[in-house]
Amino acid sequence: MKIAVVALGKIGLPLAVQFAMKGHHVIGCDVNNATIDLVNSGTEPFPGEAHLSQYLSEVVTSGHLRATSDTTAAVSEADAVVVVVPLFVDNDGIPDFGWMDDATAKIAAGLKPGTLVSYETTLPVGTTRSRFAPALEAGSGLKAGVDFDLIFSPERVLTGRVFADLRKYPKLVGGINAKSTAAGIAFYEAVLDFDDRPDLTQANGVWDLLTCEASEMAKLAETTYRDVNIALANQFAIFAETANIDIAKVIAASNSQPYSHIHQPGIAVGGHCIPIYPRFYLWNDPAATVVRAAREANAGMPVHAVSILQGALGDLSGKTVAVLGISYRGGVKESAFSGVFPTVAALIAQGARVVVHDPMYTDEEIVRLGFTPYDIGQETEGLILQADHAEYKVLTAANFPGLKAVVDGRRAFNPANFTGVTFRVIGAPADL
Repeated sequence: MKIAVVALGKIGLPLAVQFAMKGHHVIGCDVNNATIDLVNSGTEPFPGEAHLSQYLSEVVTSGHLRATSDTTAAVSEADAVVVVVPLFVDNDGIPDFGWMDDATAKIAAGLKPGTLVSYETTLPVGTTRSRFAPALEAGSGLKAGVDFDLIFSPERVLTGRVFADLRKYPKLVGGINAKSTAAGIAFYEAVLDFDDRPDLTQANGVWDLLTCEASEMAKLAETTYRDVNIALANQFAIFAETANIDIAKVIAASNSQPYSHIHQPGIAVGGHCIPIYPRFYLWNDPAATVVRAAREANAGMPVHAVSILQGALGDLSGKTVAVLGISYRGGVKESAFSGVFPTVAALIAQGARVVVHDPMYTDEEIVRLGFTPYDIGQETEGLILQADHAEYKVLTAANFPGLKAVVDGRRAFNPANFTGVTFRVIGAPADL
């Protein structure tokens, strides 16, 4: 089978490699020529994805994967097209379909009868049928569900462990009609392998959600549920700080119940899923007050972390504060919607001199993001841990001359390594 994968980002490229490892001939499409050149040379264009370097080299060498900037030409050769183009929201929570619409127009121009088109980018409910089906029909002259098949099948993986997650989690498929759904199920059964999961209610594999709307809703439901759960943990944590309660033990005790799962609190607000997808849901369902409140609570955690540091150091004006971690989570080089941005902004608003460190970014990259680079070993009075990179877990107070106060927003530091300074973990007792 010939497959076109549109957008070779941190989900799209591993997907293309996975399909190629199953013996299919894959054309990866991207607008970034540097990415195309790296992929065609068998070199991973970004760090942090387990096994990607090895697998990419193998499938490029075997001739099963190549990259191009000509999406229309690639689609004209393909039996199936998988779309993983990013979709963001603006400051008002309105989805920005610009990149998706551009990609859809290019796909439509190359679409031929019998092709399957699968959107994997998370979308507001109804988008596949109401926006992309008409656009594909207008640009191709073909009829969706008749001349070509159209489905929505959400990605359900985390960057850094895509290949493992593709095996671990069921693949959800829903089409604009039964014919499209059947074609989507057959496609994913041919390109994916699945782990045995006796814990699931049905066999792990490709699951039929019947309609594209149900498949779109399933992804929004799981990510929005997580956002609400995190907000609850964060609000528990803020209360626990005032009551001198160890929230980690409370959450562990709560999670011992079979019906309960509460995420650990922290200052993280970012990643591709958590800040964006609940806003997609709110765009569909603006009356969802619980979802809106959860999003606001989580977005406020960086400011709360700064207030904790201010409580320990006093007035932050003129004081040097180091923020550790640009990435939205440890081990992944990705700054989109990371908590570092509101954390730094809140510190600057209090008059602090802010410096930023991340082992995955060069000083030049840090400057391009608008930050002042920090080298561990330089003097700083305050410290906020924003991303739980493995490199940070072994650090001690001795690594930070002049250090007076630490806020661990990820529960990654060992408090015993910071004796002699004020140490705060979000939600932990004040005497840690």
